[in-house]
Amino acid sequence: MRLLDPTPCELGEGAFWHPERQEFLWLDILGRRLHSTAAPSRDLPELTSAMAWVDRDRLLLSTETGLWLYDLGSGTMGEQLVAIADDAPDLRSNDGRADPWGGFWASTMGKAAQGRAGAIRRWFRGELRVIRDGLTIPNAICFDRRRACAYFADTAAGTIWRLPLDPATGWPAGEAEVFLDLAPEGLSPDGAVTDAEGNLWNAQWGAGRVACYDPGGRLVASVPVPARQASCPAFGGAGLSDLMVTTAWEGLDPEARRADPQAGCTFATTLAARGLPEPRVLLP
Repeated sequence: MRLLDPTPCELGEGAFWHPERQEFLWLDILGRRLHSTAAPSRDLPELTSAMAWVDRDRLLLSTETGLWLYDLGSGTMGEQLVAIADDAPDLRSNDGRADPWGGFWASTMGKAAQGRAGAIRRWFRGELRVIRDGLTIPNAICFDRRRACAYFADTAAGTIWRLPLDPATGWPAGEAEVFLDLAPEGLSPDGAVTDAEGNLWNAQWGAGRVACYDPGGRLVASVPVPARQASCPAFGGAGLSDLMVTTAWEGLDPEARRADPQAGCTFATTLAARGLPEPRVLLP
């Protein structure tokens, strides 16, 4: 795996490939920065954890107060699309992703990772609805290529769930079931993305790897990451075969950082697997 960017993010997250701009973007949540392979990094006014694309020049950003439009040309925040936890200063946004129907799934969690304080919501056609609450560190939000299900995780529980969806609307069509119980292996699932074959690629915090599981939950590949706290993967590049991975130095004392000198850097590797294009968020 090659070094994509040497900038050490305290908490790198939100790995994203913009299909029209043909560039990787990612976030440093705690550093309040937006990074790109094609432009200088930019300061953000709030803790920001996930993104999606609206058009060539506008992003949707998931921040500690809600979903906002962001103009890449001017580097400025625009309209707030919906407020989320803006009256709860002990919460912040975490993992999030656009869904194949043009909606956006946004998660919140406690700033101190308070137990079961987190939730996942879906914003679609102007409606905001809670999908799952009672999570501690919601993560791994991604979608099956056939529009049959969504995946999500609670990093603290070491569990990834699969939630059946209505293929026509994207709303839940049943109860979530456990897809992977990683706790017995001592693994902590962080961000995830699916590929064109329906496999799930999961960054595993503290394990220094991205693990690939087939739709039956069988481990089929493991990609080492040169930093232990791997946080979020994204497919992009030519043919969507480059896997980008963010990492973090959050929580590492000086001795641990010396032992993990590339902690917080961003990496990429070219795989035989091919990703799926990130869907556009449709504004109401």
